[in-house]
Amino acid sequence: MGGEGWMGATGLVVEGAGEAVDRRRLREGTNAYCVRSPDGTSLQFAMPLLVRRPLPDGIDPGGADGAVWAIIEAVKGAACTDTRLRPLGGLDTERPARYAGGIEPVTLVHSDTAIGSELWKPDEENMFLPDGLHCTVRGAVPYPGPPDGRAIREISETVAALAEGIGEVMRRLPARDLAAAATLSLDQKLLRAHLPSMGLVCFIGDGTLPARSYTRFRQHHRVAGPKEGVHIPFLCPEGIGPIEVELPASGRRITGLGVRRREVLAIAGSNAQGKTTLLNAIRAGEDDHAAGDGRELVVTVRGARTAEAGGQHLNGADVSLFFGSLPPGMSGTPKAAFGQGSGSMTMAVQVGAAVREGAPLLLIDEDRAAANLLVRSTLQEEDVTPLAEILAKRRDALGSTACIVATSSLDSLIARADRIMVLRGHGAGVIAPAAFRAAYLEYLEQCLRMTKKDQGR
Repeated sequence: MGGEGWMGATGLVVEGAGEAVDRRRLREGTNAYCVRSPDGTSLQFAMPLLVRRPLPDGIDPGGADGAVWAIIEAVKGAACTDTRLRPLGGLDTERPARYAGGIEPVTLVHSDTAIGSELWKPDEENMFLPDGLHCTVRGAVPYPGPPDGRAIREISETVAALAEGIGEVMRRLPARDLAAAATLSLDQKLLRAHLPSMGLVCFIGDGTLPARSYTRFRQHHRVAGPKEGVHIPFLCPEGIGPIEVELPASGRRITGLGVRRREVLAIAGSNAQGKTTLLNAIRAGEDDHAAGDGRELVVTVRGARTAEAGGQHLNGADVSLFFGSLPPGMSGTPKAAFGQGSGSMTMAVQVGAAVREGAPLLLIDEDRAAANLLVRSTLQEEDVTPLAEILAKRRDALGSTACIVATSSLDSLIARADRIMVLRGHGAGVIAPAAFRAAYLEYLEQCLRMTKKDQGR
């Protein structure tokens, strides 16, 4: 390996660590390096290891990432008491908080995204292959001084001891725990693959705990852990049509809400009732989760899209689903618009792209949306057709894309939904669309009477 100082000595560390290092997967400067910390008190390192213990018999390789998750979390749990594993959290350095991310608990087993890539979890760097567990470890130790023979031997021994410690944790883990974690992961993968044949794009199992708890290492909802304290589980209301599914790997039968292909589902309710939280859980259903995450029974087909307001420059974007003409300051046509797009026009681009590309599911959250693209106001120009009117008059314009809208105040949009779930006290209820439309009509008539009364004064 090239370079000077400890970076240049990384190759000698690899040689000294012997068979503990996964040489075939070693990439200089990426997953294999030694470098002094900026404050000079620690030596930070990364190293690909090979622990020659195969996946236990009877575990389907399709769920092997679940077994990897169980091993990694057990290793993290042992880091405080096993001296061989303490470098994973930099626990013997002057500033262990800086390296605490190495032993941060994670309940995400698999994601096609790069979410949480800085955390230690199952991924392309941490997996089972026929020759054993391949894992890339990162950590820190007190700075041992310049890379002379003594210091290099010390770091080589640290790396070898890490592999030994991980192997010891693997030996202690009951095979049934690894099998259970693998089966749960496989259940989610297989159910996701089966959803289209069931006419579904998402399934939310009863007992789901969607609320999240965030840390400085897990600040995105897809990698955040379960909320602590009071946490009301999701239970599909009877009136909305709960279904029962069989989990393919375990054979376990569970009940919950199935979101149907092409349908419009409204998640309605007052402020702070958990609408956005549930919508986030549905998006996170594209990932696989471990037991205890709370979302392991939420399974969503991959390819879901979100649509949000936010200005961006448009370069030939198609906004014709919503706009019949372009506003001043923009050029082109509604099918090829150029210029700085407003919040609603940016959202129109996202919705249009999702529909044209056949996205299975579109998620819209009122809190992040351009309301004037969703419902009409009395001041809106005629050449803008909001989503509520598209659903009323041109439902086929959305193609095969299902749509879930989380909202509390967009009544004319809620009225166009096929099913309406209402969150109250963080619990799920239901209102029939016909009943909601009748209540909405009564509200509009009341507004009309009040307006006429005001005009007569």
